[in-house]
Amino acid sequence: MRKQKPPVILEKVLVEDYAAEGKSLARVDGKVIFLEHTVPGDIVDVQLGKNKKDWAEGRPIRFHQYSPDRVNPFCTHFGVCGGCQWQHLPYAKQLAYKQQQVLDNLTRIGKVALPEMPPIIGADVTQGYRNKIEYTFATQRYIPTEEFRKMKEAGTFPESDKVAGFHARGFFDKVVEIDTCHLQEEPTNAIRKAIVAFAEQHHAPFYDIRQHQGWLRNIIIRIATTGELMVNLVLGYEQRSLREQLLDHLLQLFPQITTLLYTINSKHNDSIHDLKPEVYHGPGYIIEQLEDFRFKISPKSFFQTNTRQAEKLYQVTREFAALTGKEVLYDLYCGTGSISIFCSKGAAKIVGVELIADAIEDAKLNAAFNGIQHSYFTAGDVINICDNAFFATHGKPDVLITDPPRAGMHEKLVNKLLEISAPTVVYVSCNPATQARDLALLDEKYAVTKMQPVDMFPHTHHIENVVQLKLR
Repeated sequence: MRKQKPPVILEKVLVEDYAAEGKSLARVDGKVIFLEHTVPGDIVDVQLGKNKKDWAEGRPIRFHQYSPDRVNPFCTHFGVCGGCQWQHLPYAKQLAYKQQQVLDNLTRIGKVALPEMPPIIGADVTQGYRNKIEYTFATQRYIPTEEFRKMKEAGTFPESDKVAGFHARGFFDKVVEIDTCHLQEEPTNAIRKAIVAFAEQHHAPFYDIRQHQGWLRNIIIRIATTGELMVNLVLGYEQRSLREQLLDHLLQLFPQITTLLYTINSKHNDSIHDLKPEVYHGPGYIIEQLEDFRFKISPKSFFQTNTRQAEKLYQVTREFAALTGKEVLYDLYCGTGSISIFCSKGAAKIVGVELIADAIEDAKLNAAFNGIQHSYFTAGDVINICDNAFFATHGKPDVLITDPPRAGMHEKLVNKLLEISAPTVVYVSCNPATQARDLALLDEKYAVTKMQPVDMFPHTHHIENVVQLKLR
């Protein structure tokens, strides 16, 4: 047998900066070391994992000195849950690093001429800001490394647990048990705990993710700024009497629930997009509001998960669109139409295009709900839809908004945008790295004239950035 090489340990390494995806960065003898669970200014001993010629990944195994920038995390699950990686940084520092991340990506990857970047738009509310959250019920609890080591030494391993919380990062079948999550306002934790207590009292089986067995599976909670509250209970199979007991129990404990649903999911994955949630109480949707626009949100609708910051993001988008009331506005990746509806008062016509047909139906309903008559939403691929016949019917875009997923735009779509040549393009991105890649391709015809980063998710490394482009 080959002898396993001893781990490489680097001593008293100064953490210098932040890198992408929330990792920190250090340099040792010219090699870049990417680290998790550290803050610039920490001095640590590092055990290397991946170790290449010019770079390596490592983890801190001993702290010699803590950074003066560190603050105490407010969540007891910090470092285990993995959901809010930056709680140990003051919020002002988080914003500074996010702003630098956007600038670095656009400069190093995009390599395009840039205007001066204004300060990032931060969040006024940094806890309880999510309008949607999903908890998982499971039989296998994630055990942190130190706790696992102690169990191993004592020879005590639980065969199974009843656990409610979030999927552990890197483990498909293990769940981090959560006592209090600060991402969503109450009664989010109270609802989850009430379901656990009911299940234990009635001996209801929690879902075994590995074996694909069990009854209690997920709970999806949406809380709107209007005060409306939606709860969707996801079960592995139908057991009508027990289900109705649990749903009635929730309505009795939480009369503020305005829509209560259940979904039977017997599949081997958690997605409910191909399933039908059944309405048990209420209208089957909740109402959310951005400025004076109101949106019906059904259990499968996509909506920006931070309503307060979405309003700021859309205000920047509308400002960059520079509408005068005469323009035809196209909204690509329009989803449920929230951006185009938000911008509708300044446009002569709005045209939304989205691949997901269910989202388009929601967009049409939301446009009608807000009394918007000058809109047209259609499902399909922009590359196929936006041809001369389509433009003859709906007009060519004067302003085009694109808000793609994290992967950015497909190169064919970038080429389509170059072909369409709208005078103004507003690019909303949740991933400045892929945005920068796309801007480099658009540079053939477009100049970046404005940009504005917006923080949608405090205490995480995620960042949104809005760019205005003008045809050269």
